[in-house]
Amino acid sequence: MSATIREQSDQLKAAAAENLPADVRAVFDRSVQGFIDEGIPAAAIAAGDTVDNFTLEDATGASVSLDDLVADGPAVIVFYRGGWCPYCNVALRTYQTELLPRLGAFGARLVAISPQSPDESLSTAQKAELEFTVLSDPGSGLAQRLGIAFRQADDVLDAQRTLGLDLAKVNVEGSVHLPMPTVLIVDRQRTVRFVDVQPDYTARTEVADIVAALGALG
Repeated sequence: MSATIREQSDQLKAAAAENLPADVRAVFDRSVQGFIDEGIPAAAIAAGDTVDNFTLEDATGASVSLDDLVADGPAVIVFYRGGWCPYCNVALRTYQTELLPRLGAFGARLVAISPQSPDESLSTAQKAELEFTVLSDPGSGLAQRLGIAFRQADDVLDAQRTLGLDLAKVNVEGSVHLPMPTVLIVDRQRTVRFVDVQPDYTARTEVADIVAALGALG
């Protein structure tokens, strides 16, 4: 049996506890706990809501709209922080190997969205050998409209820079906004049929939960 995303993430957290500088780890730990304590934002998109049509660029610079994504069936939309995030990469690779082969039975399409530039998205897709659409959300504008975005705290930005990551340089428009890890299932009428927002960025929606939600669409 393949490892769950949680099991893989726990391995990453254990490695981080051993390898990250103590002061950096403390900043990250406080940040995660703060998000957990605050919970899902009150304004976050919810099941039953309708998503306005949007258009974003894919890794090649081509425009892709929500109407395109749901033209032939439901879309599984994954919001992730970026290719620099190891927890995101674990989730995306798991979705490719474990989820993607099962989507045909539901006529569903998989798409991943982050605030990185199209060039960065292409790099992410190539490195992880992804086989689904990767879109760029400049300034996390779409994520903000859906109520799942936040501005990265200054102490976390500083800690990330000590590790060689400057979020403003990898994100479009120099933004330091990020989405909370979120999975939406949107039907052909652009109605949200399933939503899972994770305040804890080390957590992700499991494949079994997505498949169960697709099976319940009827």
